[in-house]
Amino acid sequence: MTEGNELDSTCGISDEELTERFKAAIRIDQEICRIKGLPIAGYDDETKCAYLEYPDGRRVYVKD
Repeated sequence: MTEGNELDSTCGISDEELTERFKAAIRIDQEICRIKGLPIAGYDDETKCAYLEYPDGRRVYVKD
């Protein structure tokens, strides 16, 4: 078995670039969900509760 170095595992892309690409992928996925009319999962820091946000703006909080 051969071990690769850090550059092999990330194809030479920096951590910052990987982070930016990840954020862009999440944003694009959320836009696709809005267009399709699907809810988007989120988390409310104030109430410490997860929720589903629908395209019309309403939030349905997840209960235990």
